[in-house]
Amino acid sequence: MKKALITGVTGQDGAYLSQFLLSKGYEVTGVVRRSSHYGLATQRLEWLGIADKVKLVDGDLLDQGGLVRIIRDSKPDEIYNLAAQSFVKTSWDQPVLTSQVTGVGVVNILEAMRQEAAGARFYQASSSEMYGLIQEEMQSETTPFYPRSPYAVAKLMGHWMTVNYRESFNLFSCSGILFNHESPLRGLEFVTRKVTDAVAAIALKQSTELRMGNMDAKRDWGHARDYVEAMWLMLQQDKADDYVIATGRTVSVRDMVNVAFAHVGLDPDQYVKVDPAFFRPAEVDVLLGNPAKAKRALGWEPKVSMEEMVREMVDADLQRRRSR
Repeated sequence: MKKALITGVTGQDGAYLSQFLLSKGYEVTGVVRRSSHYGLATQRLEWLGIADKVKLVDGDLLDQGGLVRIIRDSKPDEIYNLAAQSFVKTSWDQPVLTSQVTGVGVVNILEAMRQEAAGARFYQASSSEMYGLIQEEMQSETTPFYPRSPYAVAKLMGHWMTVNYRESFNLFSCSGILFNHESPLRGLEFVTRKVTDAVAAIALKQSTELRMGNMDAKRDWGHARDYVEAMWLMLQQDKADDYVIATGRTVSVRDMVNVAFAHVGLDPDQYVKVDPAFFRPAEVDVLLGNPAKAKRALGWEPKVSMEEMVREMVDADLQRRRSR
């Protein structure tokens, strides 16, 4: 039985990855920050019906000694680093914390792996936000980075540290440059879930409006359930490498909003209000990933379209709100 260690296990990607690895017969250990609200932390695992199948251990990316202990005790074959301060807007309010957790935290876990499990395989969750002010119309593994937020800068540090440990210490360390991937397990602070939850509330007459920022921003949206399979595939290859994971299709926030409202038979123009408070200090206008390398080398392709994903998210939020 293979053993996997996942940081950020209680997040969207951590939950879906746990479900996927369990289906493959893995023993899964997840690292969680200790909290007095323990039940809230495991909600996503419970939603998927796997909370009792994942072993949870207390840990923090800022505690390098603790990471050494966790890796020594769990003896993982594969390590997936999904933990981060992952909300872009918050990174302007907490740039130092974001830099420490999302950037330095990657060094901490790589160094712990080098000391205790140098033969393991490592996955780092990099981000399309690193491209920022895009230098090419379609972004690939060779496109120059131009980060536009403290979050993106911190992610870039983690990305290059992963490359550096691969080249310096011959670790099997990969980065997945994942473009936007969403699901019913996405946090309410992220724009897709903000939209689908608001649409559900409006449809159930629990709310009357949706306040949005830049409706013209374009993103390459896929489903998290598809993307965690790509993470696993990267660690099954003969050679460690970095891959863009994307759909190859970009869609505006406006079009995504329209899909959500259409699913419940409502006109978005009656409910959507543009609010300058939700604009970013430095906007990333367009992101469009080129997944050709992942398709060629990993045999990976996305299965769920943006429209299917948004409709699934609206249905899940309708169910949540009706059950309250």
